Amino acid sequence: MLFVSYAFFGFLIVLFLVYYLIPQRFQWQVLLLASYLFYCVSGIKNLMYILVTTITVYIGAIYIEHNALQQKKYLNEHQTEMTKEERKAYRERRGKTRFRWLIVGLVLNIGILTVVKYGNFLISNFNWILKGTGNDRQISFLTVILPMGISFYTFQALGYLIDVYRTTIPAEKNIFKFALFISFFPQVIQGPISRYGDLSKTLYGGHSFKAENFCRGLQRMLWGYFKKMVIADRIMTGVSTIIQNTGEYRGAYCFIGMLFYTIELYADFTGGIDITIGIAEAMGIRVQENFIRPYFSKSLKEYWRRWHISLCSWFRDYIFYPVSSSKMMRKIYRLGRRLPVYIASFIVWFVTGIWHGASWNFVVWGIANWIILMVSEELEPLYERFHVRYPMFRRFKAYQLFEMGRTFMLVCCLNLFDCYENVLDTFRAFGSILTVHNWNILLDGSLAELGLSLYDYLILSVGILIMVMVSLLQRGGSVRTQIARLPYPIRFVLWYSLFLIVLLMGAYGIGYDANQFIYNQF
Repeated sequence: MLFVSYAFFGFLIVLFLVYYLIPQRFQWQVLLLASYLFYCVSGIKNLMYILVTTITVYIGAIYIEHNALQQKKYLNEHQTEMTKEERKAYRERRGKTRFRWLIVGLVLNIGILTVVKYGNFLISNFNWILKGTGNDRQISFLTVILPMGISFYTFQALGYLIDVYRTTIPAEKNIFKFALFISFFPQVIQGPISRYGDLSKTLYGGHSFKAENFCRGLQRMLWGYFKKMVIADRIMTGVSTIIQNTGEYRGAYCFIGMLFYTIELYADFTGGIDITIGIAEAMGIRVQENFIRPYFSKSLKEYWRRWHISLCSWFRDYIFYPVSSSKMMRKIYRLGRRLPVYIASFIVWFVTGIWHGASWNFVVWGIANWIILMVSEELEPLYERFHVRYPMFRRFKAYQLFEMGRTFMLVCCLNLFDCYENVLDTFRAFGSILTVHNWNILLDGSLAELGLSLYDYLILSVGILIMVMVSLLQRGGSVRTQIARLPYPIRFVLWYSLFLIVLLMGAYGIGYDANQFIYNQF
Protein backbone atom coordinates (compact mmCIF):
# COMPACT_ATOMS: atom_id res chain seq x y z
CA MET A 1 0.00 0.00 0.00
CA LEU A 2 1.89 3.03 -1.27
CA PHE A 3 1.49 6.46 0.29
CA VAL A 4 0.15 7.63 -3.08
CA SER A 5 -2.82 5.40 -3.79
CA TYR A 6 -6.59 5.32 -3.41
CA ALA A 7 -6.24 2.48 -0.89
CA PHE A 8 -3.90 4.44 1.34
CA PHE A 9 -6.06 7.58 1.31
CA GLY A 10 -9.08 5.46 2.30
CA PHE A 11 -7.03 3.70 4.98
CA LEU A 12 -5.90 7.04 6.38
CA ILE A 13 -9.39 8.58 6.47
CA VAL A 14 -10.81 5.59 8.37
CA LEU A 15 -7.87 5.59 10.77
CA PHE A 16 -8.19 9.30 11.57
CA LEU A 17 -11.92 8.88 12.25
CA VAL A 18 -11.51 5.84 14.49
CA TYR A 19 -8.45 7.30 16.23
CA TYR A 20 -10.27 10.41 17.43
CA LEU A 21 -13.68 8.83 18.06
CA ILE A 22 -12.54 6.09 20.45
CA PRO A 23 -11.45 6.72 24.08
CA GLN A 24 -7.91 8.07 24.21
CA ARG A 25 -6.57 5.13 26.26
CA PHE A 26 -7.24 2.83 23.28
CA GLN A 27 -5.58 5.02 20.64
CA TRP A 28 -2.20 3.29 20.70
CA GLN A 29 -3.90 -0.11 20.31
CA VAL A 30 -5.68 1.18 17.20
CA LEU A 31 -2.34 2.41 15.87
CA LEU A 32 -0.84 -1.04 16.46
CA LEU A 33 -3.66 -2.76 14.57
CA ALA A 34 -3.45 -0.21 11.75
CA SER A 35 0.34 -0.62 11.52
CA TYR A 36 0.11 -4.41 11.24
CA LEU A 37 -2.72 -4.15 8.73
CA PHE A 38 -0.61 -1.73 6.69
CA TYR A 39 2.37 -4.10 6.87
CA CYS A 40 0.29 -7.19 6.00
CA VAL A 41 -0.74 -5.58 2.71
CA SER A 42 2.89 -5.87 1.58
CA GLY A 43 2.65 -9.64 2.08
CA ILE A 44 1.54 -11.87 4.96
CA LYS A 45 4.82 -13.80 4.76
CA ASN A 46 6.78 -10.62 5.46
CA LEU A 47 5.06 -10.41 8.84
CA MET A 48 7.24 -13.25 10.09
CA TYR A 49 10.41 -11.15 9.87
CA ILE A 50 9.14 -8.14 11.79
CA LEU A 51 7.59 -10.43 14.42
CA VAL A 52 10.89 -12.26 14.95
CA THR A 53 12.73 -8.96 15.35
CA THR A 54 10.08 -7.62 17.73
CA ILE A 55 9.98 -10.72 19.96
CA THR A 56 13.72 -11.38 20.13
CA VAL A 57 14.68 -7.76 20.84
CA TYR A 58 11.88 -7.42 23.39
CA ILE A 59 13.01 -10.54 25.29
CA GLY A 60 16.68 -9.57 25.07
CA ALA A 61 16.02 -6.06 26.42
CA ILE A 62 13.86 -7.37 29.28
CA TYR A 63 16.52 -9.86 30.33
CA ILE A 64 19.36 -7.33 30.07
CA GLU A 65 17.49 -4.84 32.27
CA HIS A 66 16.43 -7.57 34.74
CA ASN A 67 20.04 -8.71 35.02
CA ALA A 68 21.21 -5.14 35.69
CA LEU A 69 18.55 -4.62 38.37
CA GLN A 70 19.46 -7.92 40.04
CA GLN A 71 23.10 -6.85 40.09
CA LYS A 72 22.24 -3.53 41.69
CA LYS A 73 19.98 -5.19 44.27
CA TYR A 74 22.54 -7.84 45.16
CA LEU A 75 25.35 -5.33 45.58
CA ASN A 76 23.17 -3.13 47.79
CA GLU A 77 22.21 -6.07 50.00
CA HIS A 78 25.78 -7.42 50.33
CA GLN A 79 27.70 -4.16 50.23
CA THR A 80 29.27 -4.63 53.65
CA GLU A 81 30.05 -8.31 53.15
CA MET A 82 31.99 -8.04 49.89
CA THR A 83 35.43 -6.67 49.27
CA LYS A 84 36.14 -4.19 46.50
CA GLU A 85 37.69 -6.95 44.37
CA GLU A 86 34.67 -9.24 44.92
CA ARG A 87 32.24 -6.49 43.92
CA LYS A 88 34.31 -5.80 40.80
CA ALA A 89 34.43 -9.50 39.86
CA TYR A 90 30.67 -9.83 40.41
CA ARG A 91 29.94 -6.81 38.20
CA GLU A 92 32.20 -8.23 35.50
CA ARG A 93 30.40 -11.61 35.55
CA ARG A 94 27.01 -9.95 35.34
CA GLY A 95 28.26 -7.56 32.66
CA LYS A 96 29.52 -10.44 30.53
CA THR A 97 26.13 -12.12 30.74
CA ARG A 98 24.35 -8.96 29.62
CA PHE A 99 26.90 -8.50 26.84
CA ARG A 100 26.27 -12.05 25.59
CA TRP A 101 22.53 -11.36 25.42
CA LEU A 102 23.25 -8.15 23.51
CA ILE A 103 25.49 -9.99 21.04
CA VAL A 104 22.88 -12.72 20.52
CA GLY A 105 20.22 -10.10 19.73
CA LEU A 106 22.53 -8.21 17.37
CA VAL A 107 23.85 -11.28 15.56
CA LEU A 108 20.40 -12.85 15.15
CA ASN A 109 18.75 -9.76 13.68
CA ILE A 110 21.72 -8.60 11.63
CA GLY A 111 21.94 -12.19 10.40
CA ILE A 112 18.33 -12.11 9.23
CA LEU A 113 18.94 -8.79 7.47
CA THR A 114 22.13 -10.13 5.88
CA VAL A 115 20.52 -13.32 4.55
CA VAL A 116 17.39 -11.62 3.23
CA LYS A 117 18.97 -8.49 1.79
CA TYR A 118 22.54 -9.55 0.96
CA GLY A 119 22.32 -13.33 0.54
CA ASN A 120 22.13 -13.32 -3.25
CA PHE A 121 24.77 -10.58 -3.47
CA LEU A 122 27.19 -12.73 -1.45
CA ILE A 123 26.31 -15.82 -3.48
CA SER A 124 26.86 -14.02 -6.81
CA ASN A 125 30.30 -12.85 -5.67
CA PHE A 126 31.22 -16.32 -4.42
CA ASN A 127 30.09 -17.85 -7.73
CA TRP A 128 32.22 -15.29 -9.56
CA ILE A 129 35.25 -16.35 -7.51
CA LEU A 130 34.53 -20.03 -8.22
CA LYS A 131 34.24 -19.32 -11.93
CA GLY A 132 37.47 -17.32 -11.88
CA THR A 133 39.32 -20.24 -10.30
CA GLY A 134 38.04 -22.66 -12.95
CA ASN A 135 35.44 -24.33 -10.73
CA ASP A 136 32.22 -25.01 -12.65
CA ARG A 137 30.20 -25.54 -9.49
CA GLN A 138 27.71 -22.72 -8.82
CA ILE A 139 25.61 -22.05 -5.72
CA SER A 140 21.90 -21.56 -6.32
CA PHE A 141 20.38 -18.18 -5.49
CA LEU A 142 17.90 -17.71 -2.66
CA THR A 143 14.23 -17.22 -3.48
CA VAL A 144 13.54 -14.67 -0.76
CA ILE A 145 11.51 -11.49 -1.21
CA LEU A 146 12.93 -8.46 0.58
CA PRO A 147 10.44 -7.52 3.34
CA MET A 148 9.23 -3.93 3.36
CA GLY A 149 11.34 -1.60 5.49
CA ILE A 150 13.51 -4.35 7.00
CA SER A 151 16.63 -2.13 7.09
CA PHE A 152 14.74 0.63 8.90
CA TYR A 153 12.92 -1.39 11.56
CA THR A 154 15.96 -3.61 12.18
CA PHE A 155 18.18 -0.62 12.90
CA GLN A 156 15.47 0.96 15.04
CA ALA A 157 15.10 -2.24 17.08
CA LEU A 158 18.85 -2.72 17.51
CA GLY A 159 19.29 0.91 18.55
CA TYR A 160 16.67 0.30 21.26
CA LEU A 161 18.44 -2.87 22.42
CA ILE A 162 21.81 -1.10 22.67
CA ASP A 163 20.23 1.82 24.56
CA VAL A 164 18.72 -0.59 27.11
CA TYR A 165 22.10 -2.30 27.47
CA ARG A 166 23.72 1.10 28.07
CA THR A 167 20.91 1.90 30.59
CA THR A 168 20.11 5.01 28.55
CA ILE A 169 16.42 4.04 28.50
CA PRO A 170 14.26 1.57 30.46
CA ALA A 171 13.07 -1.56 28.73
CA GLU A 172 9.45 -1.44 27.56
CA LYS A 173 7.52 -4.04 29.60
CA ASN A 174 4.44 -4.15 27.36
CA ILE A 175 5.30 -6.22 24.29
CA PHE A 176 2.40 -4.73 22.33
CA LYS A 177 3.63 -1.18 22.94
CA PHE A 178 7.08 -2.27 21.85
CA ALA A 179 5.56 -3.87 18.74
CA LEU A 180 3.99 -0.50 17.89
CA PHE A 181 7.35 1.25 18.28
CA ILE A 182 8.90 -1.16 15.75
CA SER A 183 6.02 -1.21 13.28
CA PHE A 184 4.60 2.35 13.44
CA PHE A 185 3.29 2.49 9.87
CA PRO A 186 4.16 6.04 8.69
CA GLN A 187 7.90 5.48 9.22
CA VAL A 188 8.27 1.75 8.55
CA ILE A 189 8.67 2.33 4.80
CA GLN A 190 11.54 4.83 4.71
CA GLY A 191 12.19 6.12 8.21
CA PRO A 192 13.21 8.18 9.97
CA ILE A 193 14.92 5.69 12.30
CA SER A 194 13.46 6.85 15.60
CA ARG A 195 14.95 6.45 19.06
CA TYR A 196 12.66 4.92 21.67
CA GLY A 197 13.37 7.70 24.15
CA ASP A 198 12.06 10.27 21.65
CA LEU A 199 9.15 8.53 19.91
CA SER A 200 7.67 6.91 23.04
CA LYS A 201 6.99 10.33 24.59
CA THR A 202 4.04 10.92 22.26
CA LEU A 203 3.37 7.51 20.70
CA TYR A 204 1.47 5.88 23.57
CA GLY A 205 -0.31 8.82 25.19
CA GLY A 206 -3.89 9.84 24.51
CA HIS A 207 -4.41 12.72 22.09
CA SER A 208 -7.55 14.81 21.86
CA PHE A 209 -8.48 16.27 18.50
CA LYS A 210 -6.94 19.71 17.97
CA ALA A 211 -7.87 21.36 14.71
CA GLU A 212 -4.65 23.35 14.57
CA ASN A 213 -2.37 20.30 14.94
CA PHE A 214 -4.51 18.25 12.55
CA CYS A 215 -4.41 20.97 9.89
CA ARG A 216 -0.66 21.43 10.33
CA GLY A 217 -0.22 17.69 9.77
CA LEU A 218 -2.29 17.80 6.59
CA GLN A 219 -0.31 20.82 5.39
CA ARG A 220 2.97 18.95 5.89
CA MET A 221 1.56 15.97 4.01
CA LEU A 222 0.41 18.19 1.15
CA TRP A 223 3.90 19.67 0.84
CA GLY A 224 5.32 16.15 0.73
CA TYR A 225 2.91 15.11 -2.01
CA PHE A 226 3.88 18.21 -3.99
CA LYS A 227 7.57 17.30 -3.90
CA LYS A 228 6.90 13.62 -4.60
CA MET A 229 4.25 13.79 -7.31
CA VAL A 230 4.85 17.11 -9.06
CA ILE A 231 8.67 17.06 -9.07
CA ALA A 232 10.17 13.64 -8.27
CA ASP A 233 7.81 11.45 -10.28
CA ARG A 234 7.92 13.83 -13.26
CA ILE A 235 11.70 14.25 -13.45
CA MET A 236 12.15 10.50 -12.98
CA THR A 237 11.12 9.99 -16.62
CA GLY A 238 14.19 11.87 -17.83
CA VAL A 239 16.49 10.08 -15.37
CA SER A 240 15.23 6.64 -16.41
CA THR A 241 15.64 7.43 -20.12
CA ILE A 242 19.30 8.41 -19.64
CA ILE A 243 20.47 5.63 -17.31
CA GLN A 244 18.69 2.85 -19.20
CA ASN A 245 20.42 3.75 -22.48
CA THR A 246 24.06 4.08 -21.45
CA GLY A 247 25.37 3.69 -24.99
CA GLU A 248 23.20 6.39 -26.50
CA TYR A 249 23.11 8.98 -23.73
CA ARG A 250 26.64 10.02 -22.84
CA GLY A 251 28.55 13.19 -22.10
CA ALA A 252 26.25 16.12 -21.39
CA TYR A 253 23.32 13.70 -21.09
CA CYS A 254 25.06 12.03 -18.12
CA PHE A 255 25.67 15.43 -16.57
CA ILE A 256 21.98 16.32 -16.96
CA GLY A 257 21.04 12.88 -15.66
CA MET A 258 23.03 13.25 -12.44
CA LEU A 259 21.55 16.72 -11.86
CA PHE A 260 18.04 15.39 -12.48
CA TYR A 261 18.61 12.40 -10.22
CA THR A 262 19.95 14.53 -7.36
CA ILE A 263 16.82 16.69 -7.56
CA GLU A 264 14.60 13.60 -7.84
CA LEU A 265 16.25 11.94 -4.84
CA TYR A 266 15.78 15.02 -2.66
CA ALA A 267 12.16 15.63 -3.71
CA ASP A 268 11.28 11.94 -3.40
CA PHE A 269 12.96 11.20 -0.07
CA THR A 270 12.15 14.46 1.71
CA GLY A 271 8.63 14.33 0.27
CA GLY A 272 8.13 10.90 1.81
CA ILE A 273 9.49 12.10 5.17
CA ASP A 274 7.15 15.11 5.02
CA ILE A 275 4.21 12.75 4.54
CA THR A 276 5.41 10.58 7.44
CA ILE A 277 5.85 13.52 9.81
CA GLY A 278 2.54 15.01 8.67
CA ILE A 279 0.57 11.81 9.33
CA ALA A 280 2.11 11.51 12.79
CA GLU A 281 1.53 15.19 13.57
CA ALA A 282 -2.13 14.92 12.58
CA MET A 283 -2.47 12.31 15.35
CA GLY A 284 -0.49 14.28 17.93
CA ILE A 285 2.68 12.17 17.57
CA ARG A 286 6.08 13.78 17.13
CA VAL A 287 8.53 12.20 14.68
CA GLN A 288 12.00 13.73 14.42
CA GLU A 289 13.09 15.80 11.44
CA ASN A 290 15.34 13.97 8.99
CA PHE A 291 16.63 16.84 6.81
CA ILE A 292 17.83 20.40 7.39
CA ARG A 293 18.26 22.00 3.95
CA PRO A 294 21.13 19.66 2.93
CA TYR A 295 21.76 21.26 -0.47
CA PHE A 296 22.70 24.51 1.27
CA SER A 297 25.71 22.80 2.85
CA LYS A 298 29.16 24.30 2.30
CA SER A 299 31.06 21.03 2.70
CA LEU A 300 30.43 17.30 2.40
CA LYS A 301 30.83 16.95 6.18
CA GLU A 302 28.10 19.53 6.74
CA TYR A 303 25.95 17.84 4.11
CA TRP A 304 25.99 14.57 6.05
CA ARG A 305 24.96 16.40 9.21
CA ARG A 306 21.89 17.68 7.35
CA TRP A 307 20.93 14.66 5.16
CA HIS A 308 19.15 11.57 6.54
CA ILE A 309 19.95 12.75 10.06
CA SER A 310 18.45 9.74 11.84
CA LEU A 311 20.57 7.24 9.90
CA CYS A 312 23.79 9.25 10.19
CA SER A 313 23.32 9.72 13.94
CA TRP A 314 22.62 5.97 14.25
CA PHE A 315 25.93 5.11 12.60
CA ARG A 316 27.71 7.71 14.70
CA ASP A 317 26.33 6.56 18.07
CA TYR A 318 26.24 2.79 17.53
CA ILE A 319 29.22 2.15 15.26
CA PHE A 320 31.69 5.06 15.08
CA TYR A 321 31.97 5.90 18.79
CA PRO A 322 32.07 2.27 20.05
CA VAL A 323 34.65 1.26 17.42
CA SER A 324 36.87 4.35 17.76
CA SER A 325 36.95 4.06 21.57
CA SER A 326 37.39 0.26 21.76
CA LYS A 327 40.39 -1.41 23.42
CA MET A 328 41.77 -2.47 20.04
CA MET A 329 41.68 1.13 18.80
CA ARG A 330 43.49 2.30 21.91
CA LYS A 331 46.31 -0.07 20.97
CA ILE A 332 46.27 1.12 17.36
CA TYR A 333 46.41 4.71 18.66
CA ARG A 334 50.03 4.08 19.62
CA LEU A 335 50.88 3.47 15.96
CA GLY A 336 49.25 6.71 14.81
CA ARG A 337 46.94 9.18 16.47
CA ARG A 338 44.60 9.41 13.46
CA LEU A 339 44.46 5.69 12.67
CA PRO A 340 41.48 4.92 14.96
CA VAL A 341 39.49 7.70 13.29
CA TYR A 342 40.41 6.44 9.81
CA ILE A 343 39.48 2.84 10.64
CA ALA A 344 36.24 3.66 12.48
CA SER A 345 35.19 6.04 9.69
CA PHE A 346 35.98 3.45 7.04
CA ILE A 347 33.81 0.87 8.81
CA VAL A 348 30.97 3.38 9.11
CA TRP A 349 31.07 4.34 5.45
CA PHE A 350 31.45 0.76 4.25
CA VAL A 351 28.36 -0.20 6.27
CA THR A 352 26.55 2.95 5.09
CA GLY A 353 27.23 2.00 1.49
CA ILE A 354 26.14 -1.61 1.83
CA TRP A 355 23.08 -0.55 3.86
CA HIS A 356 21.83 1.40 0.85
CA GLY A 357 21.93 -1.63 -1.41
CA ALA A 358 23.45 -5.04 -2.12
CA SER A 359 25.72 -3.79 -4.89
CA TRP A 360 29.37 -2.92 -5.39
CA ASN A 361 28.18 0.46 -6.63
CA PHE A 362 27.04 1.34 -3.13
CA VAL A 363 30.20 -0.04 -1.56
CA VAL A 364 32.33 2.17 -3.83
CA TRP A 365 29.97 5.09 -3.13
CA GLY A 366 30.55 4.66 0.62
CA ILE A 367 34.32 4.38 0.24
CA ALA A 368 34.38 7.46 -2.03
CA ASN A 369 32.56 9.46 0.66
CA TRP A 370 35.07 8.20 3.24
CA ILE A 371 38.07 9.23 1.13
CA ILE A 372 36.73 12.72 0.46
CA LEU A 373 35.81 13.29 4.11
CA MET A 374 39.16 12.03 5.43
CA VAL A 375 41.14 14.13 2.93
CA SER A 376 39.03 17.17 3.82
CA GLU A 377 39.71 16.65 7.53
CA GLU A 378 43.44 16.40 6.94
CA LEU A 379 43.37 19.58 4.88
CA GLU A 380 41.29 21.43 7.46
CA PRO A 381 44.30 23.23 9.00
CA LEU A 382 45.23 24.56 5.53
CA TYR A 383 41.67 25.83 5.02
CA GLU A 384 41.78 27.58 8.38
CA ARG A 385 45.14 29.24 7.64
CA PHE A 386 43.78 30.40 4.29
CA HIS A 387 40.71 31.96 5.88
CA VAL A 388 42.78 33.57 8.63
CA ARG A 389 44.95 35.16 5.98
CA TYR A 390 42.05 36.10 3.73
CA PRO A 391 39.06 36.61 6.10
CA MET A 392 37.13 38.60 3.54
CA PHE A 393 36.16 35.44 1.61
CA ARG A 394 33.87 34.21 4.36
CA ARG A 395 32.02 37.51 4.31
CA PHE A 396 31.34 37.43 0.57
CA LYS A 397 27.98 35.96 -0.45
CA ALA A 398 29.52 34.95 -3.77
CA TYR A 399 32.11 32.78 -1.99
CA GLN A 400 29.42 31.16 0.16
CA LEU A 401 27.42 30.39 -2.98
CA PHE A 402 30.57 28.91 -4.51
CA GLU A 403 30.99 26.61 -1.49
CA MET A 404 27.36 25.51 -1.74
CA GLY A 405 27.63 24.94 -5.48
CA ARG A 406 30.87 22.99 -5.06
CA THR A 407 29.29 20.72 -2.43
CA PHE A 408 26.16 20.24 -4.52
CA MET A 409 28.18 19.19 -7.56
CA LEU A 410 30.26 16.83 -5.44
CA VAL A 411 27.06 15.20 -4.15
CA CYS A 412 25.78 14.96 -7.75
CA CYS A 413 28.93 13.14 -8.83
CA LEU A 414 28.69 10.71 -5.92
CA ASN A 415 25.04 10.08 -6.75
CA LEU A 416 26.09 8.63 -10.10
CA PHE A 417 26.89 5.41 -8.22
CA ASP A 418 23.22 5.22 -7.28
CA CYS A 419 22.06 5.72 -10.87
CA TYR A 420 23.89 3.04 -12.84
CA GLU A 421 23.81 -0.72 -12.39
CA ASN A 422 27.51 -1.36 -11.88
CA VAL A 423 30.76 0.41 -11.06
CA LEU A 424 32.10 0.17 -14.63
CA ASP A 425 29.03 1.90 -16.12
CA THR A 426 29.27 4.59 -13.46
CA PHE A 427 32.90 5.41 -14.26
CA ARG A 428 32.17 5.31 -17.99
CA ALA A 429 29.33 7.78 -17.50
CA PHE A 430 31.50 10.08 -15.40
CA GLY A 431 34.36 9.82 -17.90
CA SER A 432 32.07 10.66 -20.80
CA ILE A 433 31.11 13.93 -19.08
CA LEU A 434 34.75 14.95 -19.33
CA THR A 435 35.56 13.51 -22.76
CA VAL A 436 32.39 13.64 -24.90
CA HIS A 437 31.73 17.19 -26.05
CA ASN A 438 28.05 17.30 -26.90
CA TRP A 439 26.97 20.28 -24.83
CA ASN A 440 25.00 21.57 -27.81
CA ILE A 441 22.11 19.34 -26.65
CA LEU A 442 21.32 21.96 -24.03
CA LEU A 443 20.22 24.37 -26.76
CA ASP A 444 19.18 22.31 -29.82
CA GLY A 445 16.05 20.72 -28.35
CA SER A 446 17.57 17.28 -27.73
CA LEU A 447 16.39 17.32 -24.12
CA ALA A 448 12.84 16.92 -25.43
CA GLU A 449 13.82 13.36 -26.44
CA LEU A 450 14.09 12.34 -22.78
CA GLY A 451 10.34 11.86 -22.46
CA LEU A 452 9.76 15.29 -20.96
CA SER A 453 7.74 17.87 -22.86
CA LEU A 454 8.09 21.65 -22.70
CA TYR A 455 5.09 21.57 -20.34
CA ASP A 456 6.98 19.15 -18.05
CA TYR A 457 10.11 21.31 -18.03
CA LEU A 458 8.00 24.37 -17.21
CA ILE A 459 6.32 22.63 -14.27
CA LEU A 460 9.67 21.31 -13.03
CA SER A 461 11.26 24.75 -13.22
CA VAL A 462 8.45 26.34 -11.24
CA GLY A 463 8.35 23.43 -8.77
CA ILE A 464 12.10 23.51 -8.12
CA LEU A 465 11.94 27.30 -7.71
CA ILE A 466 9.19 26.88 -5.10
CA MET A 467 11.28 24.28 -3.25
CA VAL A 468 14.27 26.62 -3.18
CA MET A 469 12.14 29.54 -1.97
CA VAL A 470 10.65 27.43 0.83
CA SER A 471 14.14 26.29 1.88
CA LEU A 472 15.25 29.92 2.05
CA LEU A 473 12.20 30.82 4.13
CA GLN A 474 12.93 27.90 6.50
CA ARG A 475 16.00 29.75 7.74
CA GLY A 476 13.54 32.01 9.56
CA GLY A 477 11.72 29.09 11.18
CA SER A 478 8.80 26.85 10.21
CA VAL A 479 7.20 28.00 6.95
CA ARG A 480 3.82 26.75 8.15
CA THR A 481 4.14 28.96 11.22
CA GLN A 482 5.06 31.93 9.02
CA ILE A 483 2.05 31.27 6.78
CA ALA A 484 -0.20 30.90 9.85
CA ARG A 485 0.56 34.53 10.77
CA LEU A 486 -0.87 35.75 7.46
CA PRO A 487 -4.51 36.86 7.06
CA TYR A 488 -6.93 33.98 6.50
CA PRO A 489 -7.73 34.78 2.81
CA ILE A 490 -4.02 34.67 1.92
CA ARG A 491 -3.51 31.43 3.85
CA PHE A 492 -6.48 29.85 2.10
CA VAL A 493 -5.25 30.86 -1.34
CA LEU A 494 -1.73 29.53 -0.67
CA TRP A 495 -2.80 26.11 0.60
CA TYR A 496 -5.65 25.70 -1.87
CA SER A 497 -3.30 26.60 -4.73
CA LEU A 498 -0.80 23.99 -3.56
CA PHE A 499 -3.63 21.44 -3.40
CA LEU A 500 -4.70 22.26 -6.96
CA ILE A 501 -1.10 22.04 -8.20
CA VAL A 502 -0.76 18.53 -6.75
CA LEU A 503 -4.19 17.51 -8.06
CA LEU A 504 -3.77 18.89 -11.58
CA MET A 505 -0.01 18.67 -12.16
CA GLY A 506 0.98 15.55 -10.24
CA ALA A 507 2.39 12.61 -12.19
CA TYR A 508 -0.26 9.96 -11.63
CA GLY A 509 -0.19 6.29 -12.40
CA ILE A 510 -3.00 3.76 -12.75
CA GLY A 511 -5.35 4.02 -9.78
CA TYR A 512 -3.38 7.02 -8.55
CA ASP A 513 -0.48 4.69 -7.68
CA ALA A 514 2.49 6.94 -8.29
CA ASN A 515 5.98 5.54 -8.49
CA GLN A 516 7.38 3.82 -5.43
CA PHE A 517 9.54 5.96 -3.14
CA ILE A 518 13.24 5.50 -3.87
CA TYR A 519 14.12 4.64 -0.28
CA ASN A 520 11.50 1.87 -0.13
CA GLN A 521 14.14 -0.44 -1.61
CA PHE A 522 16.45 0.15 1.34
